[in-house]
Amino acid sequence: MKHSITTALILMSISSLSNATDWKTSGDVRVGYVQYNYNNPPSTTSTGRIDSKGTYLSSKVSVLTPTYNNFSAKATVAGVTDFGLNDKEFETRNYVFDNGDKSSFAIFQELFISYLDKSNNLTMGRQELVTPLVESDDYYFVANSFDAINYINSSVDNFTFHLGYFYQMSGVWDSGANGEEFHSMSDSSFVDAKDKANANDSGTIYGAVEYKDENSKFKLWNYYTADLYNMIFLEYIFSNSTNKFSYDVGLQALNYKGVGELKSNNYTNIDYSIFSAKFDGDFNNGVSFSTGITKYSNGEGQGATLGAWGGFPTYTYGFAHSYFDVGSLQNASIYKIQISYDLEYLGLNDTSLSYRYTNYKLDSTYSNSEDYMLLNGLKLSYSSDNGVSFNATYENKDLDNSDNDFIIRLIGGYSF
Repeated sequence: MKHSITTALILMSISSLSNATDWKTSGDVRVGYVQYNYNNPPSTTSTGRIDSKGTYLSSKVSVLTPTYNNFSAKATVAGVTDFGLNDKEFETRNYVFDNGDKSSFAIFQELFISYLDKSNNLTMGRQELVTPLVESDDYYFVANSFDAINYINSSVDNFTFHLGYFYQMSGVWDSGANGEEFHSMSDSSFVDAKDKANANDSGTIYGAVEYKDENSKFKLWNYYTADLYNMIFLEYIFSNSTNKFSYDVGLQALNYKGVGELKSNNYTNIDYSIFSAKFDGDFNNGVSFSTGITKYSNGEGQGATLGAWGGFPTYTYGFAHSYFDVGSLQNASIYKIQISYDLEYLGLNDTSLSYRYTNYKLDSTYSNSEDYMLLNGLKLSYSSDNGVSFNATYENKDLDNSDNDFIIRLIGGYSF
């Protein structure tokens, strides 16, 4: 019923705009190859992650209505295919198709109506969201999408206020359910199946206040899913610059705690915090760097939470290092340094090269007797104003007591 009402309102709004001009179409086409090498081909039937590889094409087409009395609407269809060429035995870790199907699919990615004036922005319907714990598109083939209502108010100088609710999500990379379809936030989470049932298709309510001036940024967000867990996100960033150097210093704290039915039962335990600090700089000569330190508390539940929101917030995530797939980060410390160079200074416009080193100091009590994990990653990026982009990422993982493995991700695209 909720979806029928929302869809009807959107279609009525689109119909009311039919006499206006300046309709816009946009789209995105991506072709890519991914390979996850764990030294464990499917035929070995050994334990651990299975080698995966595949070539894919994804496309997305959108129609945006003109703005009429501050209202507009948007519809987007997305899909991904491998033309039946990939070996399905090698697709268990590619995160492009759902593992239960592993075949081409299409999805109604967006269908929303939006109101925007000088101080207010209200959006209702299916959409790609960006919040501190939700990425609309984390460098992969098909973005996450959410059935949501969100409101942003900027009527107070330097402040922005957020209030919203997202009920369902899709996204093969981040959903704990079939990411090719839309499932409630509770079903999309990674908690025990009994906790998903007890949550009874709960959605997520969130609220936030953000402050920004010339040098400082402050964010306080709260996400709450009934009978699952509550998450508080706190961040402060100070920025400054001179003629030859600009920098950001940031502090971040997150707390996850089980609530309601989940807290009352012992199926999934969620009670932990993450603390991070970062220092990023740019020498204004093509060279920039990013550093980060992150500490996980000794509490339980890391594997049951992060993916449920469709994003990864800590400074050690992102780039190639967006997940941890062996053991647990419980009581772990993570150290990161990244060096980047803008190749425009060598005559290659719109191109950059980055190297990242990440050291995971693990607590072997929780991480399958592993004491450390070292990640070395290279990323070559190209993005131009004419819509052409390309990202080539290589990551090597050295895990204590295990064979080294590597990841290759090559994705090129065109946006129009």
